Amino acid sequence: MASFIVEGNHRLHGEIVPQGAKNEALEVICATMLTTEEVVIENVPDILDVNNLIHLLSDMGVIVKQLNDNTYSFKAENINTEFIESQDFMNKCGRLRGSVMLIGPLLSRLGKMYFATPGGDKIGRRRLDTHFRGICNLGAKYDFDAEKKAYAFETEGRLQGTYMLLDEASVTGTANIVMAAVMAQGTTTIYNAACEPYIQQLCRMLNQMGAKISGIASNLLTIEGVDQLHGTRHRILPDMIEVGSFIGMAAMTGSELTIKNVSWNDLGIIPDSFRRLGLRLEKRGDDMFIPQQEHYEVERFLDGSILTLADAIWPGLTPDLLSVLLVVATQANGSVLIHQKMFESRLFFVDKLIDMGAQIILCDPHRAVVIGHDHHIRLRANHMVSPDIRAGIAMLIAAMSADGVSRIDHIEQIDRGYSKIDERLNAIGAKITRVQ
Repeated sequence: MASFIVEGNHRLHGEIVPQGAKNEALEVICATMLTTEEVVIENVPDILDVNNLIHLLSDMGVIVKQLNDNTYSFKAENINTEFIESQDFMNKCGRLRGSVMLIGPLLSRLGKMYFATPGGDKIGRRRLDTHFRGICNLGAKYDFDAEKKAYAFETEGRLQGTYMLLDEASVTGTANIVMAAVMAQGTTTIYNAACEPYIQQLCRMLNQMGAKISGIASNLLTIEGVDQLHGTRHRILPDMIEVGSFIGMAAMTGSELTIKNVSWNDLGIIPDSFRRLGLRLEKRGDDMFIPQQEHYEVERFLDGSILTLADAIWPGLTPDLLSVLLVVATQANGSVLIHQKMFESRLFFVDKLIDMGAQIILCDPHRAVVIGHDHHIRLRANHMVSPDIRAGIAMLIAAMSADGVSRIDHIEQIDRGYSKIDERLNAIGAKITRVQ
């Protein structure tokens, strides 16, 4: 187990480039299983979750080649069915949340598969009903295999296109169903589909491979099944969550920072959410410039009531950035209500921020009121443990702005979503040491 030792109160300066999007990478890498031809993917982030998925595909018989630091080729010409039915496959799936998106592609290719309940962040209940119901709507059946402690999926012949209304706009659920439907017989209509940029990118890549998907960027997708897909070349978007994390770091350390190549058109409401906390952000081409700012004031609603920042399905605010926005609010001038609707355990990390001197009232598992210090009361160093990726980066941001030296344990959680974050931040002025 590794830890970060963080010396706080150092300003950042210069430029930083966001990595490729973690969530998109997990989806498009799983999609390479849908063809026997080579698929080349650029801007793949060098992070634990993505690397584990790549290793899993290699174990499954996919020929994986690393062409350069962030470019890989995948050729799933021959799939090792013996490995897919093994306990080793079950164990590896159980440690990787993104492995759930292998169900759709493998059912299309093989007609059957075993799958263990996936692991991932400890942020509360994350049900898979949308995945399973959607795939079963296409004609698959599943049972729980008590001996293997896994779900057994099977199809009778080819999957069949149909109409379905999803019970929730699940991003990974939509991705799984889309990948199962692209080679189903007939037409599939998915209503209440997720439409995040990650899903848009997946659909565009599949269309480049020969799929027929319309309605991209909306919540109504229509998929005409095809007999086979071919290879392609695809580039992953910059990670919007990392962009938001860098904004938070600049704000909390009072730094001037340029974030390069952010793909502004795919950031949605994220820039405006930080502006509502009083931050100034400038668009310079496709770069984001954050000027040094000693004070930032939280806006109020038009009737004078306290600002509320809440997560919502796209194009609403992504839940993955609420932890960062919460930390930024601790040093704003004003108060804000953070409402985390989607996960019931994501706000529990605020106890550590309170220990650091933040004025936060945790109302319940979903809501926290943050009373900003406006830098009149600085955060103080603390010893923390990262419970998940996003809480971990929020703790790191708090530690970077605090007086004194903080320690963050279990940083493997941060490594799951952020590539060499200590090295990259140290290059622009941070003081972070990784220790075992």
